[in-house]
Amino acid sequence: MSRIFDLRRGSTPLLVSIPHDGRLLAPGMATRMTDAALRLPDTDWHVRKLYEFAAGLGAGIIAANFSRYVVDLNRSAEDAALYEGQVSTGLCPSMTFAGEPVYRDKSKVTSEERDERVERYWRPYHDALRCELDRLVADFGYALLWDGHSIRGDVPRLFEGTLPDLNLGTNGGASLAPALETAVAEAARRSGYSSVVNGRFRGGFITRHYGNPQRGVQAIQLELAQRNYMDEESFEYRSGEAGRLAAAICGLLESFMGAAAQLKV
Repeated sequence: MSRIFDLRRGSTPLLVSIPHDGRLLAPGMATRMTDAALRLPDTDWHVRKLYEFAAGLGAGIIAANFSRYVVDLNRSAEDAALYEGQVSTGLCPSMTFAGEPVYRDKSKVTSEERDERVERYWRPYHDALRCELDRLVADFGYALLWDGHSIRGDVPRLFEGTLPDLNLGTNGGASLAPALETAVAEAARRSGYSSVVNGRFRGGFITRHYGNPQRGVQAIQLELAQRNYMDEESFEYRSGEAGRLAAAICGLLESFMGAAAQLKV
């Protein structure tokens, strides 16, 4: 079987998590899926490529290899809703973000199938993520978790209007120290891209579950509007635009690391 995830350890307290750029499917899934879903439109396309620069900062990277249609690594294993009163995309999605069925018979994943996917795909990623954060806290006294995502700028089923370019989520400030949130938010404002903190995306399960400043883990999510580095229809990567965006993200990461070092969190 293919590797569930790839993990490369870094030399600093920073760990970048990329849970939604995976494109592999579980055995037997493809024959059940609609043509629309087989395009994997809700993938966080090319995010792993965007963050290639992070190795030069000494960051570790953990990146999933399987699609969020198999199981969404940024949801709890119990499939608790992230945002009250808003559409929930689900632990094992049966609908695309656009509202189209994932499966040809318009079925949902059974509870038995969901439990199997949690054990086979979800749990190994989270076990590795937790162990790596524990190692960083033991080695450095703290860990910096950066959860990297992207999405189309307009998804009417999920949110009104058009997203800003950079959407930072800190669970309302609970997932990291205030000084770190301020430093990253200021870097975002200086980047030349539009930005917001705790707007439509306030951080998913990974940010909320692992971000715990009292335990030494400072966590933040960045949701990118895909228009800034790719064609949202063809999913084509645009190297020139991506290079400029990667430089901006690098500035955010440097501010995150610098503020943490100053604060000695």
